[in-house]
Amino acid sequence: MSDVLEQLVELLSLEQIEVNLFRGRTQDLGWGQVFGGHVLGQALSAAAQTVPADRFVHSLHGYFLLPGDVDHPIIYDVDRIRNGGSFTTRRIKAIQHGDAIFSMSVSFHQDEQGFDHQDDMPEVDGPEGLASQTELARRTADQLPESMRDRFTAESPIEIRPVDPMNYLDPDVREPESAVWYRSRGTLPDERAVHRYLLAYASDFDFLATAMYPHGVSWLTPGIQMASLDHSMWYHRPFRFDEWVLHVIESPSAAGGRGIVRGRMFDTDGQMIAATAQEGLIREQGD
Repeated sequence: MSDVLEQLVELLSLEQIEVNLFRGRTQDLGWGQVFGGHVLGQALSAAAQTVPADRFVHSLHGYFLLPGDVDHPIIYDVDRIRNGGSFTTRRIKAIQHGDAIFSMSVSFHQDEQGFDHQDDMPEVDGPEGLASQTELARRTADQLPESMRDRFTAESPIEIRPVDPMNYLDPDVREPESAVWYRSRGTLPDERAVHRYLLAYASDFDFLATAMYPHGVSWLTPGIQMASLDHSMWYHRPFRFDEWVLHVIESPSAAGGRGIVRGRMFDTDGQMIAATAQEGLIREQGD
């Protein structure tokens, strides 16, 4: 495991400070506020630490309420709202400065057999030979905002390789579709919960940006305001996040200052391992 990956795993593991209360450290990825996937991953980690070891997350639904402060830790308050025969439900509130900045409901399920079908995996280029986001950022480092330059060009704990990368500094107009490969930079422990909260963390990368493709703008376009409003995930099949995962994304609609994106995640064997959805704020400043 690389040093940066070990740091991320530690960041998402949390410190238990009381029954149902956990404290998580924050990190600054250059946006001036806590990355949405950071809060998703930590909230899921907190919930997972309150359920039996034989139950695994199968769905989560979160709302981003306030921007997170990168200079202060986050407290996670877990409400054990249901312990059923085969399902367990938790509600998590993330708190900073006395205010809720994020809330999420999570459901866990025991492994069991059942009917099985899925979408076919789309035919896209494999990860080998594709440039990583870090490599792409280094090619245009001199054009990046100074506050983001170091973060975007530094070694990342997660390898992110877009299939058809968008130049966010000079975006073209294209269909609202994208595909990106993810993998941890190193081998992870054989703990399913770790792989699942790392996938939640990564799922927010390059997600809402797809809703802006038809309009020729990006989150780096001057005057554009962009923020995640909610985020949902459904986990379908076991996987390892230290092996390649493909996130295929589409945006069926943008209206009223909001855009929606939805995605499907596949492993390299073509197994659909998860589904995702998010709505976010996308508007020009002053609207």
